Amino acid sequence: MVDIFALALSHGLLALVAIRLLSRPELDREGAAPKRSAKRAMRVRSENEGPAGNA
Repeated sequence: MVDIFALALSHGLLALVAIRLLSRPELDREGAAPKRSAKRAMRVRSENEGPAGNA
């Protein structure tokens, strides 16, 4: 019974995520996501690497 509950819960959550992602209005328009500048992308990447320089 626990196996059936675990399968139902995991599949239900995956279905919920898929429905929420597919219903987003950004999917209806080309180029709706804001573009990050190269300078900002480099800054974010270097902050995520940490002091050692490796991720």
